[in-house]
Amino acid sequence: MLTMNESGTTSREHTWETVDRVVYPIHDQDLTLPLYAIPWVRPHLTDDVFNPRLNMEKLSFDSMNATSFRHLVNESVESHSSASTTDVFTVDDRSSLTIRPGKHVSLCTFFNAFPASYWKRWTAISMVRFSAEVRGTGELVLYRSTGRGLFSPVTTLAVDTSNGKDFAEVETTITMNGLLDGGYFWFDAQAGLGSELTVRDAQWSVPSEERTAKADTTLSVAITTFNRTPYCLHQLQAIAHEPALRRRLDTIYCTDQGTTLVRDEPGFDEVSAELGDQLTYLRQTNMGGSAGFSRGMYETLKAGSSAYTLLLDDDAISEPEAILRAVQFADYAKHPTIVGGGMFHLDNRTVLYTQGERFDASSVWMKPSQGLGYNHDFARFPLRDSPERHRRIDSDFNGWWMCLIPMAIMKTIGLSMPFFIKFDDTEYALRAAEHGFHTVCLPGVAVWHQAWHDKDPSRTWEEYFFQRNRWICGLLHCPQPSRRFRFEMLYGDINVGLKLVYSALRLRHMGLQDILRGPEYIVESMPHKMAEVRKAREGFADTTLAKDLDDFPKPIREFDRRATPRASRDIKKAGLHAIVGALLSRGNGTKDERPDVAIPADQAIWRSFNGVNSALVTSPDGSTAAWCRRDSTLFRKQIRQGLRLSHTLIKQWGALSNRYREYDMASIDVWSRIFAAETIDDSTDDATDGRSNDNTDGMPPSSRIDQRMRSL
Repeated sequence: MLTMNESGTTSREHTWETVDRVVYPIHDQDLTLPLYAIPWVRPHLTDDVFNPRLNMEKLSFDSMNATSFRHLVNESVESHSSASTTDVFTVDDRSSLTIRPGKHVSLCTFFNAFPASYWKRWTAISMVRFSAEVRGTGELVLYRSTGRGLFSPVTTLAVDTSNGKDFAEVETTITMNGLLDGGYFWFDAQAGLGSELTVRDAQWSVPSEERTAKADTTLSVAITTFNRTPYCLHQLQAIAHEPALRRRLDTIYCTDQGTTLVRDEPGFDEVSAELGDQLTYLRQTNMGGSAGFSRGMYETLKAGSSAYTLLLDDDAISEPEAILRAVQFADYAKHPTIVGGGMFHLDNRTVLYTQGERFDASSVWMKPSQGLGYNHDFARFPLRDSPERHRRIDSDFNGWWMCLIPMAIMKTIGLSMPFFIKFDDTEYALRAAEHGFHTVCLPGVAVWHQAWHDKDPSRTWEEYFFQRNRWICGLLHCPQPSRRFRFEMLYGDINVGLKLVYSALRLRHMGLQDILRGPEYIVESMPHKMAEVRKAREGFADTTLAKDLDDFPKPIREFDRRATPRASRDIKKAGLHAIVGALLSRGNGTKDERPDVAIPADQAIWRSFNGVNSALVTSPDGSTAAWCRRDSTLFRKQIRQGLRLSHTLIKQWGALSNRYREYDMASIDVWSRIFAAETIDDSTDDATDGRSNDNTDGMPPSSRIDQRMRSL
């Protein structure tokens, strides 16, 4: 078939493969629709898009007059339509949209704009075809943007079906030019004044001959769960009900590490029957997410029938089309590529946590790519009107809430580190990069997941794994320690100490001690380390929790939220004074009969504890509270211990780095031994404690769901 490209010339015939279908939400439309389609409004771009020099000069508020202040305020006014979405368009089904007469809709959204610059950078495709079926009168306008966020029309497709009942097909092709720094393709649709306009089955296709993977590929999905049975079941059901995804699916490896089992959840029998051989249910000791995901990767390699493993959190809500997009992008990538998805907040569905993150080797910590910041709300600031989001945003790693890993990479670099939780995703991508494999966080690919704002690892057993795994990651990927390493270790200790969380200090030092024991110990202790960590937290005031505030004496005073704002320089000075004061303090709240104050979770920062000997502190999730008590003698002792441990770690850094690198902790052989020992054999009388150790080849059993499972 001959098609017309954007310049009006004829292109040679191609066989096209659809790689990105325009879809709409069927459920929770009121929460998620701005990620799919938005009412059209007049474009509004700020001065900095046209003049990047504006960002070179520091803004002086002291010289701001009334006119410049009004200009600043006016620039921030949202220009979104005041009409309700239903006054403009309605979602007919998963792939169909109807625009009201005279109304205008834009598909320049997170899930429905085609991320052309990413395809330009990481694949070899030369053009993209847009096609759709339309009915009614109106027009579709195809747009393309640049990395600056400036956009222009490519072509206009007029629609006029005479009887209003039959659908007509429209299509056009767009070349992959002008996309090196960024840019998207999308369409806007406007209905005629006297007729509705329906657009269905809109899709973006690419020439199949430019596909890197020459054979048809399938994926396996690795889901690991621990006592989140309803969430995990919902994830299985979402995949089971998506025919297009099922056609590309080999199997789901559902690794259940819990005591409350997914297979016992009402509805599991039905979904297991529906999935049939596309579900493999596995039981093993709780060894955290790294072991659960590694099990799925391991089983994928062992089966040898999938090209990819998709790591997917059990408690995430998936957009099934996003999974297909990840697979199809990987099929066309010039080299084996890790394809990651973004994370939208589960409690605020239009807020994206990040589009990409970088690893800072000087601090062994992460930061958002290109300084874009975290938590962008596409309902308030749509993609079309967020020019900075049109850049191509490159990444060093992607969170394992959703991440597609090619089998070729797993064969080359192995599986996840035996970390239990934390830093396994970061370390894996860094290891892949050292072997020449990139990670791409692809727009239009994402899940909804619980956000971090109601979590504080320093107040849980997770602090041990954060501390230990962070510095193991440093040993593996930063052979020469930076001067900042020692500061980061001390800063972390002081931060939790100022908040009277002495249990966190204990866990942090326990983590450093275990690192010094070497990689052999990390691997050997992995299956049962969490029990030891939980034990180490016992006995501290900050770990003695109650669900009712009446279980504690009434605080002496009420917490005052009206803290006086200060300049950044003054805050740093106050922080230094607080540190010195805490180190010199003789304060002791261990024998207080009443807490000084009750500090809410969102205010549990170092400043709130100044001059406080004991405080009731609410947990981040609001479920419990602890009576935290100052113990200045213990604090000084712990700080000294931390300094000694960090000094020892830095002194031995080179030798330890070599040991950890040479041990190959994430090898398939290491994981094979772990799985052989920790797989639970349901044929034993006690399925909770049973182990499968009778495999002559050292490989754990991993058959498909057998007849016994189907009859549960």
